[in-house]
Amino acid sequence: MKLKDSQTYKNLARAFAGECQARTRYEFIEYGAREQGYKALAEIIDKIAFQEFTHSRMIYSFIQTANDGTIDNIEVCTGYPFRQKWDLLDNLRFAAEDEGVEADKLYPEFARVAKEEGFDDIAALFNNLVKIEETHKNEFMRLHKLFKEGKLYKSDAPVIWKCPECGFEATSKQAFDTCPVCQAKQGVVNIKEA
Repeated sequence: MKLKDSQTYKNLARAFAGECQARTRYEFIEYGAREQGYKALAEIIDKIAFQEFTHSRMIYSFIQTANDGTIDNIEVCTGYPFRQKWDLLDNLRFAAEDEGVEADKLYPEFARVAKEEGFDDIAALFNNLVKIEETHKNEFMRLHKLFKEGKLYKSDAPVIWKCPECGFEATSKQAFDTCPVCQAKQGVVNIKEA
């Protein structure tokens, strides 16, 4: 079967559109976090948005192989989430739920169809995306929980909090409100990674 004549081809187009939209939705969330002074949170979300861009790029590369020439149009009729508003807490939860749909339902089905139609390399991509989207879901759930419980800048045990603006570090259960060196606000502070 030729890719262009398959259901996998249509699924690739759906996945491409979905990944592009997810990236933009996450950029909206990132923008909101940054506007509210949560620079460190915004940077985590920005990394996930870039990963969604990479997913769309990988999917697009398969779509390009379906035809030697250009592909003028792929008709895609499906639904996509448009739930995000300007509430950061809700948006983190929505993002987790949306990633869960991809990881738990959409991409496993796309992988099954691709395998059935003989596109093992595309099935492998979708199976790998399942694992990645699961980690995205878990990260958004973690961020939602921390934000909801007011624990973005608190820890049960002492940790090293680092100001990325000047490099100042302090060990405590809670991040400093203002960096004592450069006066950066708490929203930029990160937990120092090993």
